[in-house]
Amino acid sequence: MTEVDRPVTHRRARSAVLATVLGVTLVGGVVLSAMVGQLPVAPGEVLGAILRAIGIETAWASDDPIIDSTLWAVRFPRLVMGLVVGAALAVAGAVMQAIFGNPLAEPGVVGVSSGAALGAAAAIVFGITAFGGWAVAAFAFAGGLLAVLLVYFVSRASGRTEVVTLLLTGIAINAFAGAGLALLMFAGDTSSREQIVFWQLGSMNGARWPEVGIVAAITLIGTLAAVVLARRYDLLSLGERAARHLGVDVERLRVISIVLVALLTGVAVAFCGIISFVGLVVPHIIRMAIGPKHRPLIIASAIGGGVLLVFADVLARTLVSGADLPIGMLTSLVGGPFFFYLLYRARRQSGGWA
Repeated sequence: MTEVDRPVTHRRARSAVLATVLGVTLVGGVVLSAMVGQLPVAPGEVLGAILRAIGIETAWASDDPIIDSTLWAVRFPRLVMGLVVGAALAVAGAVMQAIFGNPLAEPGVVGVSSGAALGAAAAIVFGITAFGGWAVAAFAFAGGLLAVLLVYFVSRASGRTEVVTLLLTGIAINAFAGAGLALLMFAGDTSSREQIVFWQLGSMNGARWPEVGIVAAITLIGTLAAVVLARRYDLLSLGERAARHLGVDVERLRVISIVLVALLTGVAVAFCGIISFVGLVVPHIIRMAIGPKHRPLIIASAIGGGVLLVFADVLARTLVSGADLPIGMLTSLVGGPFFFYLLYRARRQSGGWA
């Protein structure tokens, strides 16, 4: 083996190890998530129920209608929602880090989460019922999308968008949305305040198949679009000027990517509340494992984000007996220390990002 071939071989070996780890943890997380709860279910009954659904009858499947109903009406929708929401947030984070060229970028910096929180709070405080049971989700999605579009058009000048201006505008929009949220909580009654607070903390509780279908469809489309754009993200990582010389329309790529991030994050936040740090932590861990090439990075981030949220949801349901902890709180407890680690590591190796 030559010196030139050695890094490629090592990268392939790391990719194979990562794929094995993700596959094993994904299967383990799916079975574990379906097993635990107030009604214990055996692993064989979980596998038997899944096989029966695809037309394969086995002796493992339970004939108890209560177990069957628990799995298909409660646990499987919640499990699949965790997988697709984690994938959506992780892919959105990978795209944000690609277009900003900064490993600390995440969807929240362009105002998606704060805009969604403001929209959801408005629907709760004013008692809007225009979309039935989906009013909060619809207003949260609209708020997140509107915030991103506002950030983009305010920061655009002379046909171009500067990254620094975009980030500063995002900070301003986040501050404005935070103030609006505080005003709505002040104006609302006690019940509305409690509902807003619990919505912001994030939860998979109460996920239903129609909602899972919407989030899954947008996550699949968004992930495929990000994979198609991966080659251009690789060229953009060489620098804007180099990317333009290589034929990349940087401005168009940035606009498409921001809309993509808004859709992926908006639909996840709309149905499950604010779940922080998944978009920051997962792409960075995957990048450390297999390198910066974006196509494998985006695909592995989607799987890794789903695995992370499935295990976080299991902890949320089991850490406190008889209670369902907010999943956004758990991901922040993991993401906060990891963020400090990134700062420490960057400062130690290169003196920081400044």
